[in-house]
Amino acid sequence: MAYKHLSTKRLPYKLKSFFRIQYKIGFQLLLYVHHYMKISYLSFFSYPILAILTVFMLDPMHIFAQEFPPKKPITMYVGFAAGGGTDTAARIIAKKLSENIGQSVIVENRAGAGGNIVHATVAFGPIDGSVILLGSIGPLSIAPHLMKLNYDPVKDLAPLTMGVAFPNILVVPSESSIKNLKDFIDQSKRDPGKITFASTGNGSASHLQGELLNVLANIDTTHIPYKGGSPALIDVLGGRVNCYYSTISSAMPHIKSGKLRALAVTSSKRLEALPNVPTIAESGYPSFDSSNWYAFVASSKTPDVLLERWNKELVKILTDKDVSRDLFEHGLYPMPGTRDDLRKYIAKESQVWSKIIKDKQISMD
Repeated sequence: MAYKHLSTKRLPYKLKSFFRIQYKIGFQLLLYVHHYMKISYLSFFSYPILAILTVFMLDPMHIFAQEFPPKKPITMYVGFAAGGGTDTAARIIAKKLSENIGQSVIVENRAGAGGNIVHATVAFGPIDGSVILLGSIGPLSIAPHLMKLNYDPVKDLAPLTMGVAFPNILVVPSESSIKNLKDFIDQSKRDPGKITFASTGNGSASHLQGELLNVLANIDTTHIPYKGGSPALIDVLGGRVNCYYSTISSAMPHIKSGKLRALAVTSSKRLEALPNVPTIAESGYPSFDSSNWYAFVASSKTPDVLLERWNKELVKILTDKDVSRDLFEHGLYPMPGTRDDLRKYIAKESQVWSKIIKDKQISMD
């Protein structure tokens, strides 16, 4: 029997979503009900009723899956202490996000283990769309090759969109006798193990950048891990640690005030904001090219419709001119994209760092 008059054009949007997601199962069930229950006549309005019944028989949450939980605040986790680069980016984005979706968005800092703790928290946390994470390169692409984790960044976390990308800057206190990168290398060779460098935690970008320069320059500097950029920077400013591969947003105010001296940039190109600061690559180590990045992820058990909704909302914010301006002011470059773009990028970065860690024999010891 043909059902030419059965159309989803006039059905509510959420029922259309249902038909797209579970068309085969739902439609076959409707045919079954019509044929075997001997319903002689079904008005146009009967089909939406049967569709609703079918949805609740199969999955009562599917109709509402694309909506964020009402009357429940959205939590945006950050894996580092307040005041660092990740925290800065998260708060700029969260403010606009709250305005756009009409719900409270709370930035929650949960520092520890280079961000690995909060990545595990989100991986096995709520799956109703109320929790997202501004993740980082360390836990997503580096740490899996350095240590055993209680989560799998590929299987347990779902990509939403790339957030921001930026290089780090090697900085020292202005009172330091180290005036440039050559001084840094020379002193490190003269006193092996004496020069210390801070990082945002084991397996973080700032950690691996320090280890990479150790290998390429054949020097021995000692790694001091912290629970985020802010506490690391405090100890560098206080002279308790010799240097730090800092984010631009954290270091720039102190560079401008004269409290920090920028030695080199970790990317292959100089920064427009600091045109006189050379790259590590141009200073004698051409293979050194390392940028930092933050990306949005959620638990992989979150329904796809919610993951797509998050991608749409976050991309909208990252392309907003006011948000972009605020991020630019902190040296952070918005990099919105599709979920698949981020999935491929994380895989590529993981492969790159895996090879570097293996070839350079970098370890946590």
